[in-house]
Amino acid sequence: MVAPTVISSSSAVEEQRQFPPTENVEQRNLRIAYEAQNAQLQQQRQELLRTKEQLAQLEEQVRSLQASTPRKYPKVKYLNYKNRKRILITGGAGFVGSHLVDYLMIQGHEIIVVDNFFTGRKRNVEHWLGHENFELIHHDIVNPLFIEIDEIYHLASPASPPHYMYNPVKTIKTNTMGTINVLGLAKRVMAKVLIASTSEVYGDPQVHPQPETYWGHVNPIGPRACYDEGKRVSETLSYAYAKQEKVQVRVARIFNTYGPRMHMNDGRVVSNFILQALRNETITVYGNGKQTRSFQYVSDLVDGLIALMASNYTQPVNLGNPVEQTIEEFAKIIKNLVGGTSEVKQIKAMEDDPQRRKPDITRAKMRLNWEPKVPLETGLLQTISYFRNELARSDRFQENSNKYFESPDLQRSRL
Repeated sequence: MVAPTVISSSSAVEEQRQFPPTENVEQRNLRIAYEAQNAQLQQQRQELLRTKEQLAQLEEQVRSLQASTPRKYPKVKYLNYKNRKRILITGGAGFVGSHLVDYLMIQGHEIIVVDNFFTGRKRNVEHWLGHENFELIHHDIVNPLFIEIDEIYHLASPASPPHYMYNPVKTIKTNTMGTINVLGLAKRVMAKVLIASTSEVYGDPQVHPQPETYWGHVNPIGPRACYDEGKRVSETLSYAYAKQEKVQVRVARIFNTYGPRMHMNDGRVVSNFILQALRNETITVYGNGKQTRSFQYVSDLVDGLIALMASNYTQPVNLGNPVEQTIEEFAKIIKNLVGGTSEVKQIKAMEDDPQRRKPDITRAKMRLNWEPKVPLETGLLQTISYFRNELARSDRFQENSNKYFESPDLQRSRL
């Protein structure tokens, strides 16, 4: 006689849970399909987690290899301790600052870059990271800095209208409190300091071309005032420290400058026109296009800054290109160099936009033996090539980003 099968209460409950008596065939099939899909999803999540862990391990291995592999840096000169200087460059990760860093590093000096990365970018100086003569400090010069240096190039300040108008109060602080901190540091360590001023101190000039003796024509409450007046105060502070505290100061009034590493969206004439031409968009000229500018290539400016710092001349010096172009002519030059189908169109003029801007560089020629050398077309071709590469790089990043964030696997992992 066969003994009856005994079903435990727990097995019965499990069977009842899996196959409730009220469940019909269609509901059962749907439930089974859902459970199978859920199990598959859980499996995919586990695989994704394992993949992330493996990627993290690979990244750590790559970092370890990079740390153990000697980096290749540009060739630098050797200077003994008597000739080698410790030089601070505020805003050294920016457009002009990074080119100045390159020049001084190659000359063999020790360079300390201080930047808050508002407009500066680490990419501009990444080729020096890890070099024994180079140091990068993430710091806002509005706050005091205590280091030992021999010379200071004070370039820290947003310089394009969209950037300095974005936070006018901070722009004024950078050019006043920041300059006070730099001059105070120069006083403490007896360092020579070069203040990067601007042609904007002349405002919308009534004298043409503008010599250093011209006092300017500036609207003190206009949209540009935060930058214009900030730089004027910066110059005043410099000469107050020179007179009262015997600080060695040099003041460079920098006119329109262009070249590689310009911020792509800085709103200035060169970057605007090149980007619009490369994208085959309409090249927009503010106002009637008859206002004039003079453009110098960044390497010429760096040569001028170095010459001014090395000189014994203490009065302000214009650094710019005396070759004058109307904005309309400049737009056509850009269009011809880039090619494409862009058209030039006039739009509403900007408030307080200077109508004429051209430096008188007699003082720079006499005192520094300096004048710009790079022809406009040569410099523009270099700049256009840089912008073309930056656009291609940006497009690649955008494409890769879209592929990642729109991938089905990522969407499922977020469920």
